[in-house]
Amino acid sequence: MLNTLIPIRLDQDEQLGAYLCKSLIRYWNTLRHLKLVQIYGRLWFKLRRPRIDCRAPPPQRLSTGPWSRCAARSQSLIGPDTFLFLNRSETLEKIGWDASVVEKLWRYNQHYFDDLNAEGALKRTAWHLALLKNWMQHNPVGQGTGWEPYPLSLRIVNWVKWTLAGNPMPVEGLHSLAIQARWLTKRLESHLLGNHYFSNAKALVFVGLMFEGAEAQIWLKKGLAIIAQQLHEQVLPDGGNFERSPMYHSIFFEDLLDLINVAQACPAQIGIDTIETWRETAARMGTWLMGMVHPDGQIALFNDAAFGVTPTPAELISYADRLAVPVAGPVSSICNRVMAQQWPDSGYIRLVAKNAVALLDVAPIGPDYLPSHANADTLSFELSLFGQRVIVNGGTSRYGSCPQRLAERQTAAHSTVEIDGQSSSEVWGGFRVARRAYPFGLSMNQREHQISIGCSHNGYQRLLSKPIHRRQWEFAPNSLTVTDCVSGRFKEGIARYLFHPDLTLTVISPASVQISLPNAKIVNMTILAGTARLVVGQHSAEFGRVRQTQCLEVELSDNTATVKIEWSNE
Repeated sequence: MLNTLIPIRLDQDEQLGAYLCKSLIRYWNTLRHLKLVQIYGRLWFKLRRPRIDCRAPPPQRLSTGPWSRCAARSQSLIGPDTFLFLNRSETLEKIGWDASVVEKLWRYNQHYFDDLNAEGALKRTAWHLALLKNWMQHNPVGQGTGWEPYPLSLRIVNWVKWTLAGNPMPVEGLHSLAIQARWLTKRLESHLLGNHYFSNAKALVFVGLMFEGAEAQIWLKKGLAIIAQQLHEQVLPDGGNFERSPMYHSIFFEDLLDLINVAQACPAQIGIDTIETWRETAARMGTWLMGMVHPDGQIALFNDAAFGVTPTPAELISYADRLAVPVAGPVSSICNRVMAQQWPDSGYIRLVAKNAVALLDVAPIGPDYLPSHANADTLSFELSLFGQRVIVNGGTSRYGSCPQRLAERQTAAHSTVEIDGQSSSEVWGGFRVARRAYPFGLSMNQREHQISIGCSHNGYQRLLSKPIHRRQWEFAPNSLTVTDCVSGRFKEGIARYLFHPDLTLTVISPASVQISLPNAKIVNMTILAGTARLVVGQHSAEFGRVRQTQCLEVELSDNTATVKIEWSNE
């Protein structure tokens, strides 16, 4: 008996040791990219408990400049106490303000108060007043989700925007705003940085302009200092947001437009040079956003991205127009020529022909110290034909640490290449990344009737034979040919092409698939190298909604896979 037990015990110990070693390596490759402020800031944030300050609010400032109508989101308060977030509706009577039966992102949305400035908000003023009072009554200072810095920041901004739009903020609401601002100043998210830290600063500017006097000036000065520091870092020279997510780019773009708006409403408080810097940056951001929009008017789904989280791109551009922020439209095809538009700093390329738009991801996954919203989608792409999305990425339906969230971040959920069942970047947890892919060797060769783009990445260098993935796109007026080559030895390489759920696919032969679009257009897909099979996939263009779709998997043969997509422009 002893002789049979010992080998089993040793095997278990070896497995445990290997697991611990792997975990340590993963943690090291995750933490080593962090800034020092993120490490000690997290400790400070957890250990320090601010003192509650319920003094009377400063005097309210009277705005002297114009307030423009903001960009509107969809209505989320669908009854006097009924919310609709993430495709799920609940009543306040049933769940209160901190129910565990809904996921945290849903609770965050509940505390944002976005509906104060949503579509048709003027018709719901009575509901909004009642909701404001209910929130103040049932959310004691510093307790619960509503007092976490991010929802706190968004709520402050929404309350101030609602007031500047001409709604009657009750006296107790003004008092609560001041208390919220005081709490926020002691809970700034310098340990997270990114869009959270910028949102904190934006809220301080808004509340600093809502009130006047010495205390309000401190809020305003602090918010402006953070914005001046972060704006240059978070918006790249080509106009893209440094997180490389079209959704978070839209969030940041709206934040900047809101800042321009509130500065115009209180023109004596913010310098002309500052406003002009914001305006110039917003113009670049708007131009970038328009380039990352499909013909259907919605954003591409690279990294964490979903529809409905922000106002639509068209609504944001209309808001920019009301604020006199000039935005250039995307490149378009001329005389059936193929055209390219590149954003070299953020790492995306837009290809356009008469009836085709392709968006290519040749970008790093995001800033090394902040990959929270990164997916393992390096060298993925999306394609629209005749106004319909054809090749897509999987999208985002969930946040938090759950199997669905992890699956949606992995390479297998994107239209790119997976090697030996591994993701190109080691996404894990809800928002973490260990070793990550870096693109290199970008080349572009443009002729009148064809554009050839190639790029490699080193995300699989952690595997034993250190394979390199290189993808080549050959874009012509009526075709797109995609060739994937992977150097080194590996057991299995799979190039995936995820199709939009609204398409109908018919297998013509083992090397040919016919794609029927809803508008009756026909697209043909031919496998020129590799072995193909159709499998079930998932697509999530919105939070809380997962649709079944089809995915073409092309297994590499002799380290290569090539697919040609063809359509007629007649």
